Amino acid sequence: MHARHHHGHHFQFAVALTISLFLFATLVVALVTAQHSPTEPLNGNWAVRTPNSDGTFRTTYLNLKQEGSRITGTIRVTQFYYRIAESTGGPEGFAITGSMMDGKSERKVQYEGKLVGGELHISTRRRPTDKPTEMVAVRAPAGEGALPARNPLPALHKVPDNGLARTPPMGWNSWNKFASRIDDATVRSIADAMANNGMKAAGYLYINIDDTWEAGRDAKGNIQTNKKFPDMKALADYVHSKGLKLGIYSSPGPNTCAGYEGSYGHEEQDARTYAAWGIDYLKYDWCGARTLYTDEEMPAIYQIMGDALLKTKRPIVYSLCQYGRLDVWKWGADVGGNLWRTTGDIRDAWDSMSRIGFGQNELAPWAKPGHWNDPDMLEIGNGAMTETEYKTHMSLWSMLAAPLLAGNDLRNMSPGIRTKMASKASRFGSPAIRRFGLDRSPAARSPWVCSIAQPLKRKSL
Repeated sequence: MHARHHHGHHFQFAVALTISLFLFATLVVALVTAQHSPTEPLNGNWAVRTPNSDGTFRTTYLNLKQEGSRITGTIRVTQFYYRIAESTGGPEGFAITGSMMDGKSERKVQYEGKLVGGELHISTRRRPTDKPTEMVAVRAPAGEGALPARNPLPALHKVPDNGLARTPPMGWNSWNKFASRIDDATVRSIADAMANNGMKAAGYLYINIDDTWEAGRDAKGNIQTNKKFPDMKALADYVHSKGLKLGIYSSPGPNTCAGYEGSYGHEEQDARTYAAWGIDYLKYDWCGARTLYTDEEMPAIYQIMGDALLKTKRPIVYSLCQYGRLDVWKWGADVGGNLWRTTGDIRDAWDSMSRIGFGQNELAPWAKPGHWNDPDMLEIGNGAMTETEYKTHMSLWSMLAAPLLAGNDLRNMSPGIRTKMASKASRFGSPAIRRFGLDRSPAARSPWVCSIAQPLKRKSL
């Protein structure tokens, strides 16, 4: 009797366990079905992981939902977050168009693709005339790659002046020449060149690393460097040993322009890290912040890092890079900025350089010691303009009291380029004002415009 009762308990337990396992399996199947419906096989989160040479990955997420002939969802790639606005087709072949607002402008991206087994084969073109870039996406867990929650904004206040950049900063930036190819060894050799080729003596001081130095974060949230920069503190010490200063780059968004780790939600932590490494200059690029905030919220966003840098007690020049939006020259100093970009990115081309250089005149009143208009980095010596055009480039930037941040390979300069870069005559401290005839006509402007690139024929303008 006792044994029979004992066996009965075992039997009931086995039945209960079997039912529980069945219910659990049913739940798992339901969850998987929600993520990947057999009748709508495109449904779910897809990821393309493209390895970078520095050990990091560039990841594109396509979170798709297919409802009959319509595909909706989102696309997240580097600094951009698109919502799918148009679609055609299905698993055998589809096309989707993503759209997002970037300030007052609309950005669009298009993908074509099809389901091949358990993979999504997709392609996109940067420009309609470009060859397609082909990729393979695999399923990713639901929620991976989703945008973080939007953090509340602080009340606006005036960030105290840090006392730096009493004249326009002079130095070098890695992006125009090296882009993602920059590494520790290159930075050291550029510092060697600047220290020895006359540029340091002419006033060039900053060696600035642009985007792609970042890895992820450790368990405590500390920003990490990727394998191109094995020891940022040691690199800073080396640059300092040459009598120069080291600059670095980040973004107030979750991602930088190239899709690397931004400072979003870690502003004070990153500022402390920069100070511990010995960083002297921060370029802070809007980029991924556009996925969470509007242009009108820029002052509050940039104020956060302005406050964070001051709290470190280390002198760090603060460079705002948000392409001249929202009339940054009117509020950049109030958020702690020492300089602020006034334009989009420059190119090594006369039309780009001249459009930027001759378009700064109205901003002159906003430039003063500690706070400068920045028409972007120099392209001098990168090879796509003539010697005369480069001479104009240097003349314009000097007359504008612009920061002079070389963007070429300082290790390999022609004597003519080296002379232009190292001339002490470049060190202007207040902006020139463009002078017009009383009628402000194109004819009245032309002597000024032409005289920079050609030998002066008039003693006064």
